[in-house]
Amino acid sequence: MTGIVTVTLAPAIDLTYQADAVVPGGVNRASAWTRELSGKGVNVSHAVALSGTCTVAVLPMGEADAREAEARWLRPVAARERTRVNVTMATADGVTTKLNAPTSPLSPGEVEAVLGETVSQVRAIGAEWIVLAGSVPPLAADGDDVPDGGSVDLCRLIDALAAETDARIAVDTSGDPLAQVFASSLDKVALVKPNTHELAAATGLPLRTLGEVRSAALRLIERGCETVYVSMGEDGALAVTRDGSWWARAVPAAIINSTGAGDASLAGFLVHALGAAPGSRDAHLSSRCADIDADLSKKYASREPDGPEQGPDVPVAGGPDGPRAAIDVAAAIAGAARFGALSVSQAGTLLRDPASAPQATVVAEPDGDIRLADPAG
Repeated sequence: MTGIVTVTLAPAIDLTYQADAVVPGGVNRASAWTRELSGKGVNVSHAVALSGTCTVAVLPMGEADAREAEARWLRPVAARERTRVNVTMATADGVTTKLNAPTSPLSPGEVEAVLGETVSQVRAIGAEWIVLAGSVPPLAADGDDVPDGGSVDLCRLIDALAAETDARIAVDTSGDPLAQVFASSLDKVALVKPNTHELAAATGLPLRTLGEVRSAALRLIERGCETVYVSMGEDGALAVTRDGSWWARAVPAAIINSTGAGDASLAGFLVHALGAAPGSRDAHLSSRCADIDADLSKKYASREPDGPEQGPDVPVAGGPDGPRAAIDVAAAIAGAARFGALSVSQAGTLLRDPASAPQATVVAEPDGDIRLADPAG
């Protein structure tokens, strides 16, 4: 089992404009632009597919926007609402400005269709991971265009996926949905990816040093989560389990556009957690996965990355076919740092050529007194 299925409840079409500068209130001219189907889970699957690992991205899409779903690993589920369009302006000084449209509401029937398609794809490719990523949209009554004020229940989706599959669940969201997962669903979640500010809000702890970040992450581990991966911006990334902690950093060649960097880093974590170096794949998945992502894997050359410092393995819960492979957390967090650093050096939202990612440094059990450049809480 080495596949990854992602779920994006609030996908978007991303328009990214590059310009020397942006003058508010003036007419600005772009030097280049891209249009990409995006959303956190879509971005993760894109990077995973480029790395040669089998993936499927499940997402609701308005029927009028279905032509945007070109990659064969995309599995759109029909939705009544149009897919939102987000705009990013990236200037030459490395500043990124985003204007995100409201998330499109989903009806209960559409949520059930997404759930059903996700379970089907997990079973079809023998996925080891399900990634629930991105914003959680409002919930609309079936047949009613007006949202009822509530949101899709992410915790209910986690409960259903845990009951109906043997896959491990990773969560990367924010705001109230993340707080609800922290409060009631961590025992069903194998990996959660908060940033320092989200972690500080969840635990009520100030986070000024690596030691304080590690202590706060351990509180989530105590509630049942296996691995907490904390993204810390320029301070790098920290992975914490019951067995230890690993701090990784990688230096980008340039800082051009930060949009999508967190998604690329999560993809890097998962690909390396599976032990699936770019280009590698289990034989029993080869024919199925070749049909899904051959269109991407042929685009970019791949090479085996240099391995980072090795750390203790984290046991992975067994499935019906016996125990799964253990996770090398040091390799996973190094992969996260590498893919994230590569992403910020590129113009678009979607990652390109993961084999060219810069190398990362990994420190096991880092000095807890190291202070954060961007403290939280």
